[in-house]
Amino acid sequence: MKSDTTKGLALPPFSSSHLKYLSLSLSLPHPLCWREMASYQQWTLFVSLLCLVSATMGAPPRKPISVPFGRNYQPTWAFDHIKYFNGGNEIQLHLDKYTGTGFQSKGNYLFGHFHMQIKLVPGDSAGTVTAYYLSSQNAEHDEIDFEFLGNRTGQPYILQTNVFTGGKGDREQRIFLWFDPTAAYHSYSVLWNLYQIVFFVDDIPIRVFKNSKDLGVKFPFNQPMKLYSSLWNADDWATRGGLEKTDWSKAPFIATYKGFHIDGCEASVEAKFCATQGQRWWDQKEFQDLDANQWRRLKWVRQKFTIYNYCTDRVRYPTLPPECKRDRDI
Repeated sequence: MKSDTTKGLALPPFSSSHLKYLSLSLSLPHPLCWREMASYQQWTLFVSLLCLVSATMGAPPRKPISVPFGRNYQPTWAFDHIKYFNGGNEIQLHLDKYTGTGFQSKGNYLFGHFHMQIKLVPGDSAGTVTAYYLSSQNAEHDEIDFEFLGNRTGQPYILQTNVFTGGKGDREQRIFLWFDPTAAYHSYSVLWNLYQIVFFVDDIPIRVFKNSKDLGVKFPFNQPMKLYSSLWNADDWATRGGLEKTDWSKAPFIATYKGFHIDGCEASVEAKFCATQGQRWWDQKEFQDLDANQWRRLKWVRQKFTIYNYCTDRVRYPTLPPECKRDRDI
Protein backbone atom coordinates (compact mmCIF):
# COMPACT_ATOMS: atom_id res chain seq x y z
CA MET A 1 0.00 0.00 0.00
CA LYS A 2 1.34 3.44 -0.88
CA SER A 3 1.97 5.49 2.23
CA ASP A 4 0.18 8.71 3.09
CA THR A 5 2.13 11.48 1.38
CA THR A 6 0.67 14.19 3.58
CA LYS A 7 3.52 15.96 5.33
CA GLY A 8 3.32 16.55 9.05
CA LEU A 9 4.96 16.08 12.38
CA ALA A 10 4.82 12.65 13.97
CA LEU A 11 3.31 13.14 17.42
CA PRO A 12 4.57 11.15 20.39
CA PRO A 13 2.04 9.02 22.27
CA PHE A 14 0.66 11.36 24.96
CA SER A 15 -0.98 9.61 27.92
CA SER A 16 -3.67 11.25 30.01
CA SER A 17 -1.07 11.98 32.70
CA HIS A 18 1.15 13.70 30.12
CA LEU A 19 -1.73 15.86 28.97
CA LYS A 20 -2.57 16.78 32.58
CA TYR A 21 1.04 17.80 33.15
CA LEU A 22 1.12 19.82 29.93
CA SER A 23 -2.09 21.60 30.81
CA LEU A 24 -0.77 22.52 34.24
CA SER A 25 2.51 23.69 32.72
CA LEU A 26 0.69 25.99 30.32
CA SER A 27 -1.21 27.55 33.20
CA LEU A 28 2.04 28.80 34.80
CA PRO A 29 2.21 32.57 34.19
CA HIS A 30 5.84 33.25 35.09
CA PRO A 31 8.46 33.01 32.30
CA LEU A 32 10.84 31.16 34.63
CA CYS A 33 9.13 27.94 33.62
CA TRP A 34 10.43 28.53 30.12
CA ARG A 35 13.97 27.85 31.29
CA GLU A 36 13.11 24.16 31.37
CA MET A 37 12.96 24.28 27.61
CA ALA A 38 16.16 24.28 25.55
CA SER A 39 15.05 27.25 23.50
CA TYR A 40 12.10 29.46 22.71
CA GLN A 41 11.69 27.58 19.42
CA GLN A 42 11.36 24.30 21.29
CA TRP A 43 8.78 25.85 23.58
CA THR A 44 6.80 27.10 20.60
CA LEU A 45 6.84 23.64 19.04
CA PHE A 46 5.87 22.14 22.40
CA VAL A 47 2.86 24.42 22.74
CA SER A 48 1.86 23.83 19.12
CA LEU A 49 1.90 20.07 19.61
CA LEU A 50 -0.17 20.42 22.75
CA CYS A 51 -2.72 22.56 20.96
CA LEU A 52 -2.93 20.03 18.15
CA VAL A 53 -3.44 17.14 20.56
CA SER A 54 -5.93 19.11 22.66
CA ALA A 55 -7.93 20.10 19.60
CA THR A 56 -8.17 16.52 18.41
CA MET A 57 -11.27 14.78 19.67
CA GLY A 58 -11.49 11.91 17.22
CA ALA A 59 -9.99 8.44 17.43
CA PRO A 60 -9.39 5.51 15.08
CA PRO A 61 -11.80 2.57 15.26
CA ARG A 62 -10.92 -0.34 17.49
CA LYS A 63 -9.12 -3.28 15.92
CA PRO A 64 -11.66 -5.72 14.45
CA ILE A 65 -11.84 -9.34 15.57
CA SER A 66 -11.90 -11.95 12.80
CA VAL A 67 -14.54 -14.68 13.09
CA PRO A 68 -15.77 -17.48 10.79
CA PHE A 69 -18.33 -16.58 8.12
CA GLY A 70 -21.15 -18.48 9.85
CA ARG A 71 -20.84 -16.51 13.08
CA ASN A 72 -22.40 -13.36 11.62
CA TYR A 73 -23.44 -14.16 8.04
CA GLN A 74 -25.45 -16.56 5.89
CA PRO A 75 -25.85 -17.11 2.11
CA THR A 76 -28.80 -15.43 0.40
CA TRP A 77 -28.79 -16.81 -3.16
CA ALA A 78 -26.93 -19.21 -5.45
CA PHE A 79 -25.54 -21.12 -2.47
CA ASP A 80 -23.44 -23.35 -4.74
CA HIS A 81 -21.49 -20.28 -5.94
CA ILE A 82 -20.06 -19.67 -2.45
CA LYS A 83 -16.94 -21.72 -1.63
CA TYR A 84 -15.62 -22.18 1.91
CA PHE A 85 -11.99 -22.50 3.03
CA ASN A 86 -10.04 -22.79 6.29
CA GLY A 87 -13.01 -23.93 8.32
CA GLY A 88 -15.21 -21.12 7.04
CA ASN A 89 -12.72 -18.38 7.93
CA GLU A 90 -12.41 -17.54 4.24
CA ILE A 91 -14.98 -17.69 1.46
CA GLN A 92 -15.09 -17.08 -2.27
CA LEU A 93 -17.98 -15.67 -4.29
CA HIS A 94 -18.12 -16.98 -7.86
CA LEU A 95 -19.77 -15.27 -10.81
CA ASP A 96 -20.36 -17.04 -14.13
CA LYS A 97 -22.68 -16.43 -17.08
CA TYR A 98 -25.52 -18.17 -15.23
CA THR A 99 -25.51 -16.33 -11.91
CA GLY A 100 -23.66 -14.37 -9.31
CA THR A 101 -24.12 -14.88 -5.59
CA GLY A 102 -24.34 -13.08 -2.28
CA PHE A 103 -24.72 -13.22 1.49
CA GLN A 104 -26.23 -11.18 4.31
CA SER A 105 -25.84 -10.70 8.04
CA LYS A 106 -27.98 -12.77 10.38
CA GLY A 107 -28.85 -9.73 12.47
CA ASN A 108 -30.15 -6.20 11.92
CA TYR A 109 -28.09 -3.35 13.34
CA LEU A 110 -28.76 0.23 14.40
CA PHE A 111 -25.29 1.84 14.48
CA GLY A 112 -21.93 0.14 14.92
CA HIS A 113 -18.59 -0.69 13.31
CA PHE A 114 -18.66 -3.12 10.39
CA HIS A 115 -15.45 -4.46 8.86
CA MET A 116 -14.57 -6.83 6.03
CA GLN A 117 -11.34 -7.92 4.36
CA ILE A 118 -11.79 -8.44 0.61
CA LYS A 119 -9.56 -9.49 -2.27
CA LEU A 120 -11.31 -8.34 -5.45
CA VAL A 121 -11.73 -10.12 -8.79
CA PRO A 122 -8.32 -10.20 -10.50
CA GLY A 123 -7.53 -9.75 -14.18
CA ASP A 124 -10.22 -8.67 -16.61
CA SER A 125 -13.13 -7.81 -14.31
CA ALA A 126 -14.96 -5.40 -16.63
CA GLY A 127 -18.73 -5.47 -16.17
CA THR A 128 -18.61 -6.99 -12.69
CA VAL A 129 -19.54 -5.33 -9.42
CA THR A 130 -18.50 -6.48 -5.97
CA ALA A 131 -20.72 -4.82 -3.38
CA TYR A 132 -20.50 -4.56 0.41
CA TYR A 133 -23.21 -2.47 2.04
CA LEU A 134 -25.79 -1.91 4.75
CA SER A 135 -29.45 -1.63 3.80
CA SER A 136 -32.74 -1.17 5.63
CA GLN A 137 -35.86 -3.16 4.82
CA ASN A 138 -38.48 -0.48 5.36
CA ALA A 139 -40.31 1.79 2.93
CA GLU A 140 -38.09 4.88 3.34
CA HIS A 141 -34.88 3.21 2.26
CA ASP A 142 -31.58 3.81 4.08
CA GLU A 143 -28.36 2.39 2.63
CA ILE A 144 -24.58 2.76 3.05
CA ASP A 145 -22.66 1.42 0.02
CA PHE A 146 -19.24 0.24 -1.04
CA GLU A 147 -19.34 -0.78 -4.72
CA PHE A 148 -16.21 -1.95 -6.52
CA LEU A 149 -16.55 -1.49 -10.28
CA GLY A 150 -14.47 -3.89 -12.35
CA ASN A 151 -12.30 -2.88 -15.29
CA ARG A 152 -10.22 -4.23 -18.15
CA THR A 153 -6.90 -5.83 -17.30
CA GLY A 154 -4.35 -3.18 -16.41
CA GLN A 155 -6.93 -0.51 -15.66
CA PRO A 156 -7.65 0.43 -12.03
CA TYR A 157 -10.73 -0.54 -10.08
CA ILE A 158 -13.13 2.24 -9.20
CA LEU A 159 -14.57 2.35 -5.70
CA GLN A 160 -17.99 4.00 -5.61
CA THR A 161 -19.63 4.97 -2.32
CA ASN A 162 -23.18 6.16 -1.81
CA VAL A 163 -25.51 7.04 1.05
CA PHE A 164 -29.32 6.67 0.87
CA THR A 165 -31.41 8.40 3.51
CA GLY A 166 -35.20 8.33 3.67
CA GLY A 167 -35.34 6.85 0.18
CA LYS A 168 -33.03 9.44 -1.40
CA GLY A 169 -29.64 8.47 -2.82
CA ASP A 170 -27.76 10.10 -5.71
CA ARG A 171 -24.82 10.93 -3.44
CA GLU A 172 -22.17 9.04 -5.39
CA GLN A 173 -18.47 9.56 -4.89
CA ARG A 174 -15.87 7.65 -6.89
CA ILE A 175 -12.17 7.15 -6.22
CA PHE A 176 -9.26 5.14 -7.55
CA LEU A 177 -7.50 3.05 -4.94
CA TRP A 178 -3.80 3.62 -4.21
CA PHE A 179 -3.00 -0.11 -4.34
CA ASP A 180 -3.91 -3.21 -6.32
CA PRO A 181 -7.05 -4.51 -4.53
CA THR A 182 -6.78 -7.88 -6.28
CA ALA A 183 -3.25 -8.80 -5.14
CA ALA A 184 -3.94 -9.14 -1.41
CA TYR A 185 -6.61 -8.60 1.21
CA HIS A 186 -7.50 -5.03 2.12
CA SER A 187 -9.87 -3.76 4.78
CA TYR A 188 -13.13 -1.95 4.08
CA SER A 189 -15.21 -0.72 6.99
CA VAL A 190 -18.02 1.59 8.06
CA LEU A 191 -18.35 3.39 11.37
CA TRP A 192 -21.95 4.53 11.83
CA ASN A 193 -23.29 6.34 14.87
CA LEU A 194 -25.76 9.11 15.59
CA TYR A 195 -23.24 11.78 14.54
CA GLN A 196 -21.57 10.54 11.39
CA ILE A 197 -20.98 7.76 8.87
CA VAL A 198 -17.32 7.18 8.01
CA PHE A 199 -16.07 4.94 5.18
CA PHE A 200 -12.58 3.51 5.78
CA VAL A 201 -10.13 1.73 3.48
CA ASP A 202 -7.27 0.16 5.44
CA ASP A 203 -8.19 2.48 8.35
CA ILE A 204 -7.84 5.55 6.12
CA PRO A 205 -11.09 7.56 5.95
CA ILE A 206 -12.17 8.02 2.34
CA ARG A 207 -15.54 9.64 3.03
CA VAL A 208 -17.55 11.13 5.87
CA PHE A 209 -21.29 11.82 5.92
CA LYS A 210 -22.26 13.98 8.90
CA ASN A 211 -25.64 14.10 10.58
CA SER A 212 -27.14 17.23 9.01
CA LYS A 213 -30.74 16.87 10.13
CA ASP A 214 -30.62 20.48 11.33
CA LEU A 215 -29.97 21.44 7.69
CA GLY A 216 -32.98 19.48 6.47
CA VAL A 217 -30.98 16.43 5.35
CA LYS A 218 -32.26 13.07 6.55
CA PHE A 219 -29.80 10.83 8.39
CA PRO A 220 -30.08 7.06 9.05
CA PHE A 221 -30.92 6.88 12.74
CA ASN A 222 -34.12 4.89 13.29
CA GLN A 223 -34.11 2.03 10.77
CA PRO A 224 -31.98 -1.02 11.55
CA MET A 225 -29.98 -2.34 8.61
CA LYS A 226 -28.60 -5.69 7.53
CA LEU A 227 -25.19 -6.08 5.93
CA TYR A 228 -25.01 -7.54 2.46
CA SER A 229 -22.32 -8.49 -0.02
CA SER A 230 -22.64 -9.75 -3.56
CA LEU A 231 -20.78 -10.36 -6.80
CA TRP A 232 -22.88 -9.81 -9.88
CA ASN A 233 -22.93 -8.81 -13.53
CA ALA A 234 -23.71 -5.13 -14.20
CA ASP A 235 -22.19 -4.63 -17.62
CA ASP A 236 -25.04 -2.32 -18.59
CA TRP A 237 -23.44 0.43 -16.46
CA ALA A 238 -20.48 -0.66 -14.33
CA THR A 239 -17.52 -0.12 -16.66
CA ARG A 240 -17.31 3.05 -18.75
CA GLY A 241 -21.05 3.53 -18.46
CA GLY A 242 -21.77 0.14 -20.00
CA LEU A 243 -19.43 0.43 -23.01
CA GLU A 244 -17.22 -2.38 -21.73
CA LYS A 245 -19.06 -5.70 -21.50
CA THR A 246 -18.29 -8.73 -19.37
CA ASP A 247 -15.97 -11.20 -21.11
CA TRP A 248 -17.52 -14.52 -20.09
CA SER A 249 -14.54 -16.45 -21.44
CA LYS A 250 -12.74 -15.21 -18.31
CA ALA A 251 -15.36 -16.72 -15.96
CA PRO A 252 -15.62 -17.68 -13.20
CA PHE A 253 -14.91 -14.30 -11.64
CA ILE A 254 -13.91 -14.73 -8.00
CA ALA A 255 -13.88 -12.35 -5.02
CA THR A 256 -12.44 -13.60 -1.72
CA TYR A 257 -13.43 -12.58 1.82
CA LYS A 258 -12.32 -12.99 5.42
CA GLY A 259 -12.71 -11.20 8.75
CA PHE A 260 -16.54 -10.92 8.91
CA HIS A 261 -16.35 -8.52 11.87
CA ILE A 262 -19.54 -6.93 13.21
CA ASP A 263 -19.67 -4.77 16.34
CA GLY A 264 -23.12 -3.23 16.25
CA CYS A 265 -26.29 -2.62 18.19
CA GLU A 266 -28.45 -5.56 17.17
CA ALA A 267 -32.11 -4.67 16.88
CA SER A 268 -35.37 -5.91 15.39
CA VAL A 269 -36.49 -4.49 12.07
CA GLU A 270 -39.15 -2.42 13.86
CA ALA A 271 -36.77 -0.90 16.45
CA LYS A 272 -36.52 2.91 16.47
CA PHE A 273 -33.55 3.30 18.81
CA CYS A 274 -30.51 1.39 20.03
CA ALA A 275 -31.09 -0.14 23.46
CA THR A 276 -27.45 0.48 24.42
CA GLN A 277 -27.35 4.06 23.11
CA GLY A 278 -24.30 5.88 24.50
CA GLN A 279 -22.73 2.77 26.02
CA ARG A 280 -20.71 1.30 23.13
CA TRP A 281 -17.16 2.39 22.18
CA TRP A 282 -18.24 3.63 18.74
CA ASP A 283 -20.89 5.80 20.40
CA GLN A 284 -18.50 7.82 22.57
CA LYS A 285 -17.46 11.45 22.18
CA GLU A 286 -14.16 10.70 20.42
CA PHE A 287 -16.09 9.08 17.55
CA GLN A 288 -18.37 12.05 16.93
CA ASP A 289 -15.80 13.52 14.55
CA LEU A 290 -12.57 12.67 12.76
CA ASP A 291 -9.33 13.64 14.44
CA ALA A 292 -6.83 16.02 12.81
CA ASN A 293 -4.77 13.20 11.27
CA GLN A 294 -7.89 11.54 9.85
CA TRP A 295 -9.03 14.82 8.27
CA ARG A 296 -5.57 15.19 6.69
CA ARG A 297 -5.73 11.67 5.28
CA LEU A 298 -9.23 12.25 3.95
CA LYS A 299 -8.02 15.44 2.28
CA TRP A 300 -5.15 13.43 0.72
CA VAL A 301 -7.62 10.89 -0.72
CA ARG A 302 -9.85 13.65 -2.08
CA GLN A 303 -6.98 15.52 -3.71
CA LYS A 304 -5.10 12.53 -5.14
CA PHE A 305 -7.67 9.87 -5.96
CA THR A 306 -11.18 11.33 -6.32
CA ILE A 307 -12.57 11.09 -9.85
CA TYR A 308 -16.19 12.05 -9.12
CA ASN A 309 -17.96 13.81 -6.27
CA TYR A 310 -21.65 14.69 -6.42
CA CYS A 311 -20.92 17.76 -4.30
CA THR A 312 -18.95 19.35 -7.13
CA ASP A 313 -21.33 18.33 -9.93
CA ARG A 314 -23.12 21.59 -10.79
CA VAL A 315 -24.94 19.94 -13.73
CA ARG A 316 -26.80 17.51 -11.46
CA TYR A 317 -26.84 19.88 -8.50
CA PRO A 318 -26.94 23.57 -9.55
CA THR A 319 -27.46 24.31 -5.86
CA LEU A 320 -24.88 22.84 -3.50
CA PRO A 321 -26.42 20.03 -1.40
CA PRO A 322 -26.49 21.34 2.18
CA GLU A 323 -24.53 18.46 3.70
CA CYS A 324 -21.50 18.97 1.46
CA LYS A 325 -20.04 21.93 3.33
CA ARG A 326 -20.35 20.18 6.70
CA ASP A 327 -18.71 17.08 5.24
CA ARG A 328 -15.87 19.33 3.92
CA ASP A 329 -16.48 18.03 0.40
CA ILE A 330 -15.90 21.49 -1.12
